[in-house]
Amino acid sequence: MSSMNPKYDYLFKLLLIGDSGAGRSCLLRRFADDTYTESYISTVGVDFKIRTIELDGKTIKLQIWNTAEQERFRKVISSYYRGARGILVVYDVTDQESLNNIKHENINRLLVGNKCDLTTKKVVDYTTAKEFADSLGILFLETSAKNATRPEQSSMMMAAEIKKLMGPGITASRAEKALWSSIRWRFLLKFASVLFSQ
Repeated sequence: MSSMNPKYDYLFKLLLIGDSGAGRSCLLRRFADDTYTESYISTVGVDFKIRTIELDGKTIKLQIWNTAEQERFRKVISSYYRGARGILVVYDVTDQESLNNIKHENINRLLVGNKCDLTTKKVVDYTTAKEFADSLGILFLETSAKNATRPEQSSMMMAAEIKKLMGPGITASRAEKALWSSIRWRFLLKFASVLFSQ
């Protein structure tokens, strides 16, 4: 892979955060691979996907990171906030507590209400969540990873917002170094998670 001839104009690192069970992993898989699974496996450590999109005539590479909620990973996970351009804060529309647990972060954010297909179980209505997002001055949308309702729009909205605020893109050489450094950390974390679980 050559950093002299980048195949993108921008590299944006995005984080997916939110309560366990909110559907972050499903959203990530739907956006990156257009797949969905009913089985629930809690994220251990950190996982990420890469997808390249076109926006306003520019090619944007998105690194989307999904972090675990386990206490033992908290210090390591906090290191993943470095270099992040935006956060997609995911809550479950059928779980009021998952919205209440949203923390205030000083970074570009998008509030994402997942599982909007579960209309009969919905306890957080659209207006309540929209007013909450407006009070924080952040973007908001509802989505469903299961039936592919706007999963792509969340990352596209965030990328557009970051691009608007950033100006010129990150240089390719710095971007590639950051990417491979992150990948090395990912494998170290997976190894550490195996050690901790024994």
